[in-house]
Amino acid sequence: MPSLRIGSREVRLPIIQGGMGARVSKAGLASAVADQGCIGVIAAAGIGKFEDYPDADFTKVNKHALRNEIAKARSLTRGVIGVNLMVASADYEDMVQTAVDEDIDIIISGAGLPLELPKFIGSKDIGLVPVVSSARTLKIICKRWLLRYNRLPDAVIVEGPQAGGHLGYGYDDLVNGTVPNLKDILMQVLEVVSSFDKAFPVIAAGGIFDGGDIARYLSLGASGVQMATRFVCTEECDAHPSFKQAYVGASREDLTIIKSPVGLPGRVIKSAFVEKINRGETMPFRCKFQCLRTCDPTTAPYCIAKVLANAVEGDLDNAFVFAGANAYKCKEIVTVKKLIEQLEEEYARAV
Repeated sequence: MPSLRIGSREVRLPIIQGGMGARVSKAGLASAVADQGCIGVIAAAGIGKFEDYPDADFTKVNKHALRNEIAKARSLTRGVIGVNLMVASADYEDMVQTAVDEDIDIIISGAGLPLELPKFIGSKDIGLVPVVSSARTLKIICKRWLLRYNRLPDAVIVEGPQAGGHLGYGYDDLVNGTVPNLKDILMQVLEVVSSFDKAFPVIAAGGIFDGGDIARYLSLGASGVQMATRFVCTEECDAHPSFKQAYVGASREDLTIIKSPVGLPGRVIKSAFVEKINRGETMPFRCKFQCLRTCDPTTAPYCIAKVLANAVEGDLDNAFVFAGANAYKCKEIVTVKKLIEQLEEEYARAV
């Protein structure tokens, strides 16, 4: 495979491990991925164990946890480490500043428009990578960044509708299959990037599962891919073993779209809890911190932060597991090293 350069950082393989929030991808997974010559990513969303500190400040807990995870990753690898930050998070700016203070290599930012992201960086050498689901979104971001900060992204991640977790598409479109496919979105984004004097890498994401997928999207013009689902089924993934087994035991029919309390659709693995919420049942809770700007705790049927925390800790009776559309293809738990070797072998056969 070709290498991938984002800003001043270059990695051996064009693979970014997708950031998976609520403590699924922390230092353990990110450092193992970085050690294999890819970009490992710590997800900042819900990274602190807020449920253990019911009276603590949510932002304070998250900032402390993020600093610790970045430091831990640095102690485990000399590879490239990134942080994934959700614009929709109520503590977004605090978490960006924390990542900057810790001299993170790359900041990946989506779940909203990271229009002011460059202002936090100053003169620091940190790669900035927005996540978009359309060419129009990229145009808006680039226009703002050029106007206010005289800079373009160091790369852009194009996330298609086959991704896991919260998705930037309409619920009805996802259920009815009327969303655009990743290939078409990618080609439109590549056209936008080609219009600038300075080109930057375009990374394909959402449904990328094996080396053949990597080969196909690189042949279309992408400089790399982002993969998340495949990395869940690794020994180094920071989630509970039961979380990983939910992937291994899933069938294609088990992947479904739900309406999340935060106002976005999400792809999950079916479970007894999913059946409950689909029947309209609720999980009463008292919100002490509105962790996502788009969540209205007065009308939300359950606290999604607590549900996702339950999942990563293995309490699947009171949770659902986010997953990409190809999660059912995961059949075993392997080391990150073995997974990367498999991807390289699959890529070699494909080309």
